Amino acid sequence: MKLSEMRELLATRGIQLTKSLGQNFLHDGNQLRRIIAAAELTGGDQVLEIGPGLGPLTELLLESAGEVLAIEKDARLVGFLRERFGPQFTLLHADALKFLKREPRDWNQWKLVANLPYSVASPILVELAQGVRAPQKIVATLQFEVAQRLMAKPGAEEFGLLTLLVQFNYAPGRSFKIPRSCFFPEPDVDSACVVLDRRAPPLLPENLRAGFVKIVKRAFSQRRKMMLKLLREDWPAEKLERAFGELKIPLPERAEKLSLEQFVALTGKLSDINDNAV
Repeated sequence: MKLSEMRELLATRGIQLTKSLGQNFLHDGNQLRRIIAAAELTGGDQVLEIGPGLGPLTELLLESAGEVLAIEKDARLVGFLRERFGPQFTLLHADALKFLKREPRDWNQWKLVANLPYSVASPILVELAQGVRAPQKIVATLQFEVAQRLMAKPGAEEFGLLTLLVQFNYAPGRSFKIPRSCFFPEPDVDSACVVLDRRAPPLLPENLRAGFVKIVKRAFSQRRKMMLKLLREDWPAEKLERAFGELKIPLPERAEKLSLEQFVALTGKLSDINDNAV
């Protein structure tokens, strides 16, 4: 769908896009094809698309994947999509984040391929990245700053809670920047497409996931404070110091300096020390 077609369609139907819904539609054909290529789709793939909008990416997904399930919040766009694609795919009229929370499904065999609305991209990714039901691959277009946080490494300014909650289940792959001029209406920021592959095997047993989440949330609750002091609110000081010593983590260290692997190891140590604490 070209930009001129997008403008004409919206004008004809009297649809005014809503900024609060993050309605900035990707119209650049080259970028759309790059997203499809990054998803490495086959005829047997099941694909989840969130926020299809007017369907430029949906059209390519239907050509490449075996099954497409799309979730669209805007009723006006739902009507158009059903007219355009008919029964070729499953389309749900729903708030995607609420749907994912309300109806936990097994996405294990699915891929998420989507231009995510800026306003809810982070919580949607965190929700999908939970547990063994997480999609096998995520190819998502996001605000550039959010993409940087997803791909960040320890010590970087962007490295933080979002990084760890997603990278715990996903290994970051390639990414590419998408200029704001490729969207309509043009947003105030650039975007990027990120590729995340689910880790196999997982870094920790499923019963320790809650402990990992608790540790990283506490560690980043006050970013500029020493992590040890923050964790003392939940674990005894002497046991924390012993765990830090065994893992060779300096006692004054801040959370942003630790790697994902160190947080994983710390989770294992603290679960051994005090099963009730995690």
